[in-house]
Amino acid sequence: MLSRSIARHRLMAELVGFLPLIIFLALLTYVGLNAPNFMTLFNLKLVLMQSLPVVLLVTGLSAVVMAGGDDVVSGGIDLSIPATAVLCAGITAVLLASGLSLFVASLAALAAALAAGAVNAVLITRLRMTPLLTTLAMFVALVGINNMVTSRRRINLTDGHIGLLREDFVFGIPLGIVIVALVVLVAYHLLHRTRWGLNLQAAGGSRDAAEISGLKVDRLVAQSYLLAAFMGFLTGFFVLARGNGYSPGVENNLMLEMVLANFLGAAFSPRRVVTMWGAVLGAVLVAAISIGLKTIGVNVFWTDLVKGALILVVVALSAISQRVQ
Repeated sequence: MLSRSIARHRLMAELVGFLPLIIFLALLTYVGLNAPNFMTLFNLKLVLMQSLPVVLLVTGLSAVVMAGGDDVVSGGIDLSIPATAVLCAGITAVLLASGLSLFVASLAALAAALAAGAVNAVLITRLRMTPLLTTLAMFVALVGINNMVTSRRRINLTDGHIGLLREDFVFGIPLGIVIVALVVLVAYHLLHRTRWGLNLQAAGGSRDAAEISGLKVDRLVAQSYLLAAFMGFLTGFFVLARGNGYSPGVENNLMLEMVLANFLGAAFSPRRVVTMWGAVLGAVLVAAISIGLKTIGVNVFWTDLVKGALILVVVALSAISQRVQ
C-alpha cells in the first residue's frame, strides 16, 4: 500500500515537472500552425541570434543557483545580471561615442560589472541578506546608475568591431553564435568537469554537509556572483550588437526572459533542478516563443503579459513539483 502511494507521488511529481515543457511545446505548435514560415532554417538562425544575450545570462545565473541551491525564495539567485549587462553596454557605448578605444571602454565596463558582483557577494555572504531581495535591489540601483551614465538616450554604435558579432560569419555560421557556443562549452567544463565546479554544486546541494566536509561555502557562493557578473559583462556586447547600439529599457525584458528560461530549463533535468544545459535550451525556447508571437502578429504588450504569466506558471509548477516529491 505504502509503495503504491510512493509510486503515485513520484508519477505526479514527474507529470508536474514536465508540465512547463509541455505548455511551451504546445505554444510552439500553435505558433507553427498559424505562421507557415516559422519552421524555416532562416527563422531558426534568427531564433538562435535572438537568444544569445539570454543564453549568456542564464549561464551565469546557473552558477549562482548551483552554489546557493535552487529554492526560489531562499536559494541562490541573481536578478541583477541583466542590469549589469545593460550597464556595461551603456558604459561601453558612452565611452566609444566620446572617442575612446573599445579596449578602454571594455575595461571600464568590466570594472563596473565586477564591482556589482562583489557588492552582491559581500551583502549575501557577509551580511547574510536574502539573495532574491539583495539582487533585486541591485537591479534597481544599477538601472539608476545606467540612466545617469547614458542620460537614458539612444546611442548609435560607431565601432565596427561589435557589429561583427551580428554580421560576420565563420564557416557559414554567424560569429556571435560561434563565440557564445564556445563560452557555454568553457562554462560547462568549469561547472561540471572541474573540482571547483563540483564543490560549487556540493555547496548548493547541502550547505551543512559541504561545510562539514571542509568546503568554504561562502567563498564559493561569492565566486559564483563574480562569475555571474562577468557573464553580464559579456552579455553587454551582444546587447549592443543586437540593437546596433545602446537603447534604454531593455533590462526588464532581459530579466523576464532570463528567469523564465532558467526555471523552464529545470524541466529538462531528470531531477527537475536547474542545470546549465537546461537553462540554455530554455533560453532558445523563450526566444522562439517571442519571435513566434511576433510572427503571428501578437501585440508586444500581450507578449509581455504571456511571458509574465508563463513565469508564474513555471515557478508555481516548480514549487508544486518539489512539494510533491
